[in-house]
Amino acid sequence: MPGARKATTVPAAMVNGNGKLKHPSADSSESDSPPLSSQVASTSKASAKPRASVKRKVEKEESEEEFLAESEDDKPAPTPAPPKKKRKVKDESDEEAAPPAKKKRALKKPKEEAGSETEVPPPKKRSRAKKEPEEEDGGDAKDAKPAKKGRGKKAKDEGGEDEKPGKKGKGKKVKDEEAEDVYRWWEQDGDQTVTGDGIQKWTTLEHNGVIFPLPYQPLPTHVKMKYNGQPVDLPPASEEVAGFYAAMIETDHAKDSTFNKNFFQDWQAVLKKHPPRDGTKISDFARCDFRPMFEYFEEEKAKKKALSSAEKKELKKQKDDAEAKYITCMLDGRKEKVGNFRVEPPGLFRGRGEHPKKGALKLRVRPEDITLNIGTNAPIPTPNVPGKWKEIIHDNTVTWLATWTENVNGNHKYVFLAPGSSLKGQSDMMKFEKARELKNHVDRIRADYEQESTSKEMFIRMRATAMYFIDKLALRAGNEKGDDEADTVGCCSLRCEHVTLEPPHWVSFDFLGKDSIRYYNRVEVTDRVFKNIKIFKKGKKDDDDLFDRVNPGLLNKHLQSYMKGLSAKVFRTYNASITFQGLLDQTPEKGTMQEKLNHYNFCNREVAVLCNHQRAVPKTHEQSMAKMAEKLRGLKYERMKLRHALFATDSKYKKNKKYSEDESDLDEDAIVEHEESLKQKEIERVEKKFAKENEKLEEDGRKPQADDVLKGRIKDVEDEYKRLTKERGTGKAELKKDKPAERLEELIDKLEDRIKTFKLQMADREAGKEVALGTSKINYLDPRITAAWCKKHDVPIEKLFSKTLVTKFPWALEVDSEWKF
Repeated sequence: MPGARKATTVPAAMVNGNGKLKHPSADSSESDSPPLSSQVASTSKASAKPRASVKRKVEKEESEEEFLAESEDDKPAPTPAPPKKKRKVKDESDEEAAPPAKKKRALKKPKEEAGSETEVPPPKKRSRAKKEPEEEDGGDAKDAKPAKKGRGKKAKDEGGEDEKPGKKGKGKKVKDEEAEDVYRWWEQDGDQTVTGDGIQKWTTLEHNGVIFPLPYQPLPTHVKMKYNGQPVDLPPASEEVAGFYAAMIETDHAKDSTFNKNFFQDWQAVLKKHPPRDGTKISDFARCDFRPMFEYFEEEKAKKKALSSAEKKELKKQKDDAEAKYITCMLDGRKEKVGNFRVEPPGLFRGRGEHPKKGALKLRVRPEDITLNIGTNAPIPTPNVPGKWKEIIHDNTVTWLATWTENVNGNHKYVFLAPGSSLKGQSDMMKFEKARELKNHVDRIRADYEQESTSKEMFIRMRATAMYFIDKLALRAGNEKGDDEADTVGCCSLRCEHVTLEPPHWVSFDFLGKDSIRYYNRVEVTDRVFKNIKIFKKGKKDDDDLFDRVNPGLLNKHLQSYMKGLSAKVFRTYNASITFQGLLDQTPEKGTMQEKLNHYNFCNREVAVLCNHQRAVPKTHEQSMAKMAEKLRGLKYERMKLRHALFATDSKYKKNKKYSEDESDLDEDAIVEHEESLKQKEIERVEKKFAKENEKLEEDGRKPQADDVLKGRIKDVEDEYKRLTKERGTGKAELKKDKPAERLEELIDKLEDRIKTFKLQMADREAGKEVALGTSKINYLDPRITAAWCKKHDVPIEKLFSKTLVTKFPWALEVDSEWKF
């Protein structure tokens, strides 16, 4: 995977008193900041004038040309999310992205987001005391689609077309009605902000605990794994664990030797307690054949997928009914939504990167493993499976509702309120306000660590140099790792092998960061920093610590002397947000909606690179780009047919340069292929519509339509495409309904705009294939920056924030257009 590009951290001299970036042309000769990174060039101003909306709303009279099927809205396909990974309480590293919520109505059951900023403990000691933890992370998020504007409208994301201003529909009313249920804590009188540990967070708390996965259901008697080619009769406990592996035999995990070794080792322990009933001795992993189980699972998936819409809705209703009481709790007399109320089912630990425990068995969590936190007078909830809670406590100085310890890594797991809740919202606001407050101290801190980098005391010199990298490169502070953990590092835990010196003043970093994501960066540093690194490495082996006298605890204790609550991770939030604000300030005033969105995404990508929010190129990227190329070809085909229809109306248009030039990448073979594709899609649409009509007739007790009706409809489609075949090469086209030349010109202009917008979307998708944009949006970029930018540039917030983020940051969406970080 390619490493991160040069850091985009902004030197202090480039920031004015209001926290804005100075223009690159401003005199910076007096700056003391090192030449660590080049400034990000501003995007050139678009020469195109703002255009009118090109949102495709086809009226009946324009139900366009007989040769065209209505295309979907221009929106990129969602990026698949990586496997979910929970974080450790002791892990210093910052919050990462949480998985996007399922597509549901706004403000409905958002998944838990990453937790609030808290003080980082020293890495050498590991405390098991239950204190207020950070909330659990998911993996990097895929770039979630934005909320739909209303019922009956297709949601458009970052690649969508322009919205018509002032247009209001049912969606607006639904949103307003649901928004009334939100507790607007940020408008209340008095201090509503959640403060540090030991301070009361609530007065009364009542909830229904967590929901456990249902007990294991044994497989049918004819479905058995094989050993040495013979079926094995496994008891349920052993069969369940075998099933975990069987479901994954065609994934990359099953090809990993560490994964297989850990699975088989843990399964052997289960087999020892629950041996095969037929006496088979399973001792060699290579002789195990899990394919019969895998094939059964695939058959069940296919059956579930083949269910009718009514059956799927019924199953979903049953699931929703079972979970309904867990979704909300009563906090200080008001209803608040709960976040991750579902207990993770047992399975095999997947980890990230080269985690030494991947493949290990995650045991089933039972009520006896869970401690509940509720109000003193609240009724104790009853678990949905047999068992009793481990413990009931009444601690109003913490915000978690339930906790337990998972068996693989000994991580503490917590259930918190949902991202849009008052407690989580107050915590988020406090985090970003703390980063904003750092603006008042950052110049003094930088001046101090530059001075201390020449200290005669080695500890102070190391601390100053570490601070330099944490500030300038947005590195995580880093904690000591055990032998049973992935070998990931941060600034304080860098080893000599991770840092290479290249005279006269270049330093290369190459190490595995959080979630085993490679960090590679080559940066130019000051002479003093270069000399310090050379001194720190002298006489050490490759596997020795570079900053052997510094740890995050000591570093954060020093930072507290500058500002209350300041820690190394606050620098990460500050540098991400201040860089983002400065880049967004360079947005051209003029430009189309898509050009503005592309500039926003460019700024977001620069911050993601700064924070090393990389991702592997999605496996579906090439396929996705191919589909987009096919859609672009379809748009050009539409334009060609409209041009030809215009020529048939009046031949003088053939001499007009605007219409006379043929579409690029649209030769005869491409036309044939595209028309055949359109034909097949139209036949499939006709068949599906016919089947749906008959299904409705049968439900109403009426006689279904005969097959001759379907055959007739298919013949009409085929006749239509035979006519298109005859039109090829003639330079003329006939529409079902005649249109005047003026109307055809208007339609061609709209297609020109759509093609231009779609090309920008494709370029944006390609540019972001190796960068995870969701993580910084969720955790490091003050959401008020985006909200203010959207108001200033008349961009709907839904194009940039998913429903999850709109729900998570309601307090941020009401700032005015002039707000600055």
